[in-house]
Amino acid sequence: MSKTGTSTYAATRWANRESYVTPCCVFILLATALIGPAIVPYDPLLSNVSQALHPPSWQHWAGTDQIGRDVFARLLVATQLDLLIVLSAVFLSLLIGAITGALVGYYGGWADKLVGRAVDILMSFPLFILAMLLVAAVGSGVSNIIYATAIINLPFYIRVTRSEINSRKSSGWVEAARLSGNGHGRIILNFLMPSILPILAVQVSLNLGWALLNAAALSFLGLGIQPPTPEWGIMIAEGAQYITSSDWWLVVCPGAMLMFVVLTFNAMGDRLRNLFDPRQRQ
Repeated sequence: MSKTGTSTYAATRWANRESYVTPCCVFILLATALIGPAIVPYDPLLSNVSQALHPPSWQHWAGTDQIGRDVFARLLVATQLDLLIVLSAVFLSLLIGAITGALVGYYGGWADKLVGRAVDILMSFPLFILAMLLVAAVGSGVSNIIYATAIINLPFYIRVTRSEINSRKSSGWVEAARLSGNGHGRIILNFLMPSILPILAVQVSLNLGWALLNAAALSFLGLGIQPPTPEWGIMIAEGAQYITSSDWWLVVCPGAMLMFVVLTFNAMGDRLRNLFDPRQRQ
């Protein structure tokens, strides 16, 4: 076999293996969020000072924190909370952004200009700073973090939906649907929106990782979920105080979990893009 053939064969085998990695990671993540809190070996809120700052062992797989709580149990419970925040925020921004973008993209006029300027103003701020200001203004809590994260994600969906609808509304198949007696609402819901769902799906998968980092960063700075609730950002913030004393697991374990989830979301976005875009297929 030639060198080129060997390289192609190796690349094909790697692609086939990679095709199973992302679905497995997504399955593990969802299973952890759904059944993790029910199978944790220890109470994530129960402290035991005599067991404080024990390194990872067979008894405590991720060690214990500064007041003796099991880090592994807290990681599992935090998965459900963080995914709840991220999925709720992204779904809310998708729903509002897609509806708004579709309407202004289809009808145009003064509403399109007004929404376009509002989106430009919103994106002119550093989005994480804007999230910090929103949470600081309305207070911390799960619902407020969801709303703040949803607001800063709105511009992405409004822009994507508006541009795609605007480029498709004058297509021949849309004109045919209009001449067949379909009203504007039916054309938007039954013809235009289904045609851009693949693009929105990719945007959602990419926004999930960014929204997760945003929620964790807010908690890290003390503006998000408050202790003693298990949350990855809080765990990293608490562990950072002990990293200089070689208690590395307090930062490494929640940081590794956060990295795993973000990489899983990004890989899912790549998979969806390759699936929906024939030009990306190999």
